[in-house]
Formats: sequence, C-alpha cells, structure tokens
Amino acid sequence: MDAKTFRQTYLDFFKSKGHAIIGGASLIPEHDASVLFTTAGMHPLVPFLLGEPHPAGKRLANCQKCVRTDDITEVGDDVHLTFFEMLGNWSLGDYWKAEAIQMSFEFLTERLGFEPDRLRVTCFAGDADAPRDTEAADIWRSLGIPQSHITFLPKADNWWGPVGPVGPCGPDTEMFYDMDPSGPPDETPESNPGRFWEVWNDVFMQYDKQTDDTYAPLDVKNVDTGLGLERTIAILQGVSSLFETELFQPI
Repeated sequence: MDAKTFRQTYLDFFKSKGHAIIGGASLIPEHDASVLFTTAGMHPLVPFLLGEPHPAGKRLANCQKCVRTDDITEVGDDVHLTFFEMLGNWSLGDYWKAEAIQMSFEFLTERLGFEPDRLRVTCFAGDADAPRDTEAADIWRSLGIPQSHITFLPKADNWWGPVGPVGPCGPDTEMFYDMDPSGPPDETPESNPGRFWEVWNDVFMQYDKQTDDTYAPLDVKNVDTGLGLERTIAILQGVSSLFETELFQPI
C-alpha cells in the first residue's frame, strides 16, 4: 500500500464511522502565538477541544501536515522526522475511551492487517495530577491484548499536551508495532524503543492546564488521536526505515 492509498483508506474508514472529513490547516498557525508551526493534528482544533462547537459536528477526521522539533536530536534514525503527516480522528464530547480504542484496534488489525500479537500498548501510570488509567488498560485486555503487552508509563511518555504552556491535555494510550517478533518476550517499548515503532496515539483530553500548573477538568471530554503516515506505510511495505518508502526514495 502506498501513502496515497493509505491516507484515503484511513479517511474512508472514519467516514464510515460517522466522522466528517475536514481539511488540514496551514503549517503557520493562525491566531496562535504559542508555537511557530502547526505541531500536531489537534493544534488547529484547540478552540473546539475547549468547547467551541465545530461547524462540521462532533466527529471529525483529517490528515494534517506537521512540523515538530521536540525530537530533533533523534532525526536521522529510522523513525523520526521533523516534517510529517498525521492522520487524526476526534470526538468533541461524543465517544470516549472504549469506542476510540476499539476503532483504532479495528483499523490496525482488520483494515491494515496488523497481527494483534505484534501490537504493544502503553497507558498512563498516574501521578498527583491525574489517576492511573486502568480504564484504558481494561479496554485493551477486552480486545485480546494480554497484560504482558501493556505497559504503564509516566506523564513524560503517556500524556499529551498542551501545545503551549496552557490548554487542553490529558492521558493517552499509545500503540506500537513489534518489528522483531523473535526478540526477547520481556522487552517493552520502554526498554527497547528501536524494536517497537510507535504508530498511533489516542489522547483522552479531559483537563485544561492552567497558568499555575494545575489541571482543571474540562467541561466536555474529548478524544484526539494521531496516526503517523510515514511510519505506518513503512511497516505495511515491509521496509526497515521511513526513508525506504516512495515518499523519500525519489530524493
């Protein structure tokens, strides 16, 4: 599957799940001085994640071009880029964790053919700001992911946002693909990140970070997800780095 086909497959899948397909935003953020570039698919949607009604409804999906420099020291390995495409689906006060995780699992395993036993997931371990996300882990187990393939990690790993110093944020659950299923069975995405490629991140936006570094509950809970186009098609094409796909080979 090439990138163009994969992109459309994703959008068609979420359209079939009742999502309105919206356009991507400019790489230069409008009316937002918190960052220089659009850093994630959710970035242009911050007003709607904070409660403003979106004209297209409560279920949205799109493909957003992003520039992110958080990982710039890792660019040059097999999986990190500064410029990339992020496929995303959102629930603005509609579905919550169970349906979001179920749709992610269905798309990966049924539409893309990922083997369930090669998936690993991580969930938020909890801290003074928010509790341990046992709910997400329970949902993964109900879908057949064994406890040995679920890892709880702290905020540095399993929490998204806000984009700037304040704004919507929350715990997330991340999905990884095992690139070496013959490797030691006790390895995890934390212990061997080179073996497990992160492909998707389901964020449960339920907090609004304040200027005093406290976290206030949002009036409406939202779901924000991001699926990396370049990493996913590299897996689908059976290559060992992003740079071996048709997106980079002509260069």
